[in-house]
Amino acid sequence: MPARPARLHHPKEGLQNPLRRPHPATGRIAALAFAVNSPAIDRKSRLALHPTGGRGLTARVLQTFPNAVPFHPLNRFPDPRPGMPGIRSMNETFTHLLAKADRLLDRLDALLPTPLTAPDWDEAVAWRYRKTVNGRARLEAVRHVAPLALDALREVDTQKERIVANTRQFVQGRPANNVLLTGARGTGKSSLIKACLHHFAPQGLRLIEVDKDDLVDLPDIVETVADSPLHFIIYSDDLSFDEGEKGYKALKSILDGSIASATPNVLVYATSNRRHLLPEYMADNQSVKHTASGEIHPGEAIEEKVSLSERFGLWISFYPFSQNEYLAIAMQWLRHFGLPEAQLAQARPEALVWALERGSRSGRVAYQFARDYLGRQGQA
Repeated sequence: MPARPARLHHPKEGLQNPLRRPHPATGRIAALAFAVNSPAIDRKSRLALHPTGGRGLTARVLQTFPNAVPFHPLNRFPDPRPGMPGIRSMNETFTHLLAKADRLLDRLDALLPTPLTAPDWDEAVAWRYRKTVNGRARLEAVRHVAPLALDALREVDTQKERIVANTRQFVQGRPANNVLLTGARGTGKSSLIKACLHHFAPQGLRLIEVDKDDLVDLPDIVETVADSPLHFIIYSDDLSFDEGEKGYKALKSILDGSIASATPNVLVYATSNRRHLLPEYMADNQSVKHTASGEIHPGEAIEEKVSLSERFGLWISFYPFSQNEYLAIAMQWLRHFGLPEAQLAQARPEALVWALERGSRSGRVAYQFARDYLGRQGQA
């Protein structure tokens, strides 16, 4: 049996076996295999570069190094050629390429939408649902919530009793209704909800404010809070819809009518200047049909407009204040801000002039007068 040829040694090239040199056509793949096994590349990047694990990036590497040094995988030593990059140069180039790829992936990750996650609910009692242009949503804590007490709200005693009773049932785990507060502007609709939050927050009540344009994401919000032991009010202020808006259908489904309705620890409280939340036109009334028996069949347009508001189990209406009610509210705010009782009578004429100039006797106007009056008097 003929003897096997002796293994040749070269003082500069290291161990090489000329009889086992790879074909030049395999040089590019061999160069990639050397990079994959290089200690200068971490395990994650090595897996990404592997021909069977990262085909897209492998093709990019081969395009970057069209004249890669031929390499024999068994010996793991390159076969240097004049003008070709060495081991150190190739490793540095690969490392630079991978760093750029990581930065690109980080930027792409920031643009992709992510599932809504529950925050630390103990961080705040009020939250806002925020959505960026690229669709990433988050719950943002409201750091400064006005500590509005229920006793500070005057001339809305009937409305106050109804919403407080409903909210108390809710936080105690008893059945409660979604609430729609409608009526004249500036009469305390939003203030009453804020006062309820301040009153019941120690009992586990939390509030999430959602803009009208984000109501399409209500199912995601409900799913996020469903497993929490706390109770949540989804709050939408000054709510009204135009024809065909997407949030209209989403709100209807959450309130009632969807197989995936709200969970027992979620209620919707909304305020609006429109009782039915949609604009009403004369053409809607013209669609009503009259039969010979005198029975009236409301048209489909009216049925659609009423269908959303009737899904709120509790309607609370607010009405414009009389002059005496307006003055009582203004005096209450002056007391709240620290004006001595003896000086209240002096402020009454100015409160009436203020309302006349504003064209309104609402609670908001009374609050604004109290702040202006005390500011001019030099009181904090």
